[in-house]
Amino acid sequence: MVGTISTDLIRGNTDTIVLNVLRQGDSYGYEIYKKVIELSNNQYELKEATLYTAFRRLEQEGYILSYWGDETQGGRRKYYRITKKGQERYEQNKKDWNFAKEVLTRLIEGGFCDVKK
Repeated sequence: MVGTISTDLIRGNTDTIVLNVLRQGDSYGYEIYKKVIELSNNQYELKEATLYTAFRRLEQEGYILSYWGDETQGGRRKYYRITKKGQERYEQNKKDWNFAKEVLTRLIEGGFCDVKK
């Protein structure tokens, strides 16, 4: 794991990342953890404590639902499913992210000659 992305840059987007993974189908904690690593091309690992804190918060806010799987071998897994409200939250968060990304790009890369008078 390279770990080139600052945790501070990701922190405010944890919920959106989890919602994005769940948009692709119901899943359980470890599978979501692996999917985040895969989606980031091994550049970011979402810590287990952070992930489970996000699950609790998202469920309390009605953005996801949890249910116990029906495993015949090994322990039962707790699965998570995105709700309609969660889909809407994801879409809004994505719009907010794109807006913030544009502003940050101007603030970080823009020069004095880029500013319009």
